[in-house]
Amino acid sequence: MNNKSLFGLSLIALGISVGHGAMADEPKPEGFIEGSSLTILNRNLYFNRDFRKGQSSRTGNGFSEEWAHGIMGRFESGFTEGTVGFGIDAFAMLGIKLDSGDGRSGAGGSVDVMPYNSAGQPEDDYSKVGSAVKARFMDTVIKAGDVFPVTPVVQYGDSRLLPESFRGITLANTSIDGLTLQGGRLHAMSQPNSSSMRDGFATFYAGAVDSPWIAYFGGDYLMNDSVAVSLYSSRLKDAWNQYYFGTTLSYPLADDVALIGGFNYYKAVDEGKQLLGSFNNNIWSGKAGVKFGAHSVIVAYQRNNGDDDFDYLRQSDSIYLDNSIQYSDFNSPKEQSWQVRYDLDMESFGVPGLSFMTRYAQGWDADYTNANAVYMRRDANGDPLTNQKRWERDIEAKYVVQSGSLKDLSFRIRQATTRATDFESDLDEFRLIVEYPLEVL
Repeated sequence: MNNKSLFGLSLIALGISVGHGAMADEPKPEGFIEGSSLTILNRNLYFNRDFRKGQSSRTGNGFSEEWAHGIMGRFESGFTEGTVGFGIDAFAMLGIKLDSGDGRSGAGGSVDVMPYNSAGQPEDDYSKVGSAVKARFMDTVIKAGDVFPVTPVVQYGDSRLLPESFRGITLANTSIDGLTLQGGRLHAMSQPNSSSMRDGFATFYAGAVDSPWIAYFGGDYLMNDSVAVSLYSSRLKDAWNQYYFGTTLSYPLADDVALIGGFNYYKAVDEGKQLLGSFNNNIWSGKAGVKFGAHSVIVAYQRNNGDDDFDYLRQSDSIYLDNSIQYSDFNSPKEQSWQVRYDLDMESFGVPGLSFMTRYAQGWDADYTNANAVYMRRDANGDPLTNQKRWERDIEAKYVVQSGSLKDLSFRIRQATTRATDFESDLDEFRLIVEYPLEVL
């Protein structure tokens, strides 16, 4: 084990020795200082991908493996007193390589856990530092700087070592009971494995796009205890206009039995200079299931009616589709897919904090015959890919310590297996994530 490994593990031990103290469940008091919070999250991530056909890895051997430790400190102030209150949010994050190297470095780009130098080697460490000023007037909060939006059309991603962030202005309003309105205009993003807070925009399926900004607006409304609806739109300047509608349902039938369901719909059309080509796509998903005691079972169906991949910002979580799962999105042109999922909460069996999940999804009929030049995929003969199929199986287990000095320490195992025809990778993926949050202030 190298010095970086020892240093990373010592940081975990330091975090554990600090302990939690009193975790305040009640709302923070008013005032810049009185309403402030300081949290530190330790995240230890082991990430392994085995490309079964040897494709898609940086070294060409079809195997990638990285182990790293992240420390994320966040400070959020309260608001100054007065008609208009002011405050500040700030963060400092550090990612430390524990183990990786020649022959085991990742697939390249934002798939990798660590950044890479000009020689193609993973860096020993990297960091992110950012802040935002904020103002509150009545029920409206405006932030300017480095922000972490959470909406179906623009949402920061947090599935790697350090989270993704955006730079710009956001707004949120909660004046109407049950209704939250959100909007923003963002001019830069920071990928999870980048120290730069001024990266240009990139999408999952088209790559880098020379767009000056992305803007969004919409809201979420809780109609009653059983039904919630969302409506949003976004514009990636000169690339797309996206529109989203979604609803979730939870209807109790008895004390320990409830029906659950939901529906998601996106429409995406080209905009301005058509940097991602000409397209007019729509994709939707629906799910239905039942929760009974410790168990829940859900069945979902998804369909892309467009001629192109349904695209979204790279490494973000801006895709609220039921069959967008650990690796696959099942969002290729004309693709249909179904999924069955089972969840188990072990609290009812005397083990609170322990949960399991497994799911299987299958897609078919992906067809690139009418895809534009940006999203076109072809076979070895140069013909558009047709009749493409894939499936994915995920297994997950998580345990969260419920009490004591290690309260909220969590262990999470995620395993995915996916197989596909020509248009996707065959791979087995394994992730081990250990997190320990500390509330300092």
